[in-house]
Amino acid sequence: MSTLPKTLHVGSSDMGRNNAKEPEVVVRGMKEDDLAAAQPLLKQLGYDLELPEIRRRYAALTKSDGHTLMVAEVGGRMVSLLHVYARLALEKPLEAIVQALVVDSACRQSGIGKVMMAAAEGWAVERGFRSVALSSQVHREGAHAFYNALGYEVSATSYSLRKQLDV
Repeated sequence: MSTLPKTLHVGSSDMGRNNAKEPEVVVRGMKEDDLAAAQPLLKQLGYDLELPEIRRRYAALTKSDGHTLMVAEVGGRMVSLLHVYARLALEKPLEAIVQALVVDSACRQSGIGKVMMAAAEGWAVERGFRSVALSSQVHREGAHAFYNALGYEVSATSYSLRKQLDV
């Protein structure tokens, strides 16, 4: 797994707001101790996973080069998680892929998603990538508007096909 990001403290003024009473957002690398708090966030994203499965996936990701997992905390509570990885492909340019981003539903539209995407973009720039790409399910219109506001544009439309294998 790629080097964990340094802890980043972002205050409300850094998110374009002037309310000094808003707590700061702390962005840091995900730790194994965060997995129980990640479970409800993953469920909000549409993935109702049992904790042992999350632990298994976390362990696999932490052993893989080119992946990073970050979390955001507000007031000591995890309110967001982000998975970014380096996509190596023959037919496409080397770029960072945002595999997963979720902000707790109670904290959306507070600037946390913007902070997390800035962290993803910073991770990409540090590695010399010239772009960041992501996929978003068709029905997530709010997410599409969020990404558009950050400068992301639809670059393709496609089907995601999957075949379950007997293993």
